[in-house]
Amino acid sequence: MDRNSKILSLLTLVILLGGLFLLWQILTSFEKKEATFSSVIGIEGEKVAVTKVIDGDTIEIEGGKKVRYLGIDTPETKDPRRAVECFGKQAYMENKQLVEGEQVILQKDVSETDKYNRLLRYVFLPLDDGNILFVNDYLIREGFATALTYPPDVKYSEQFLKAQQQAKESKKGLWGEC
Repeated sequence: MDRNSKILSLLTLVILLGGLFLLWQILTSFEKKEATFSSVIGIEGEKVAVTKVIDGDTIEIEGGKKVRYLGIDTPETKDPRRAVECFGKQAYMENKQLVEGEQVILQKDVSETDKYNRLLRYVFLPLDDGNILFVNDYLIREGFATALTYPPDVKYSEQFLKAQQQAKESKKGLWGEC
């Protein structure tokens, strides 16, 4: 084998090994991203962008569809028939700070929509640290909402009642103000 052939063979081997290494990096990177996505999401549902927060328990998502949070009720701020309720503005502002402009995962229980044609969903917010914030639960636990479940959508009703009890005992949010 002459010198040029050896150099060409060596160069081919280096390129081949480099290509295999690059392929390995891409595949392991993809697996890591996929694993991160799965562990971050870990929740079955539809990932959507929140375009607007309507009030403490209602949002608007891409496409203009409104979503009503399942299992919770926040004090009213938008009902033209009623005055703004105690802690309503705080609940609205907390929901806005949490989800407006964010990607969230919407999870359905049994019902699709309510009588106002809003989607009925549990809302999960993937956080930068890889954890997931269950927004419905958080709003109850921190005193921005009360537990309010209507059968057949009762998947998290016990969890919500426990969160509400903790908020009441700690006089968090509306439990300490209203």
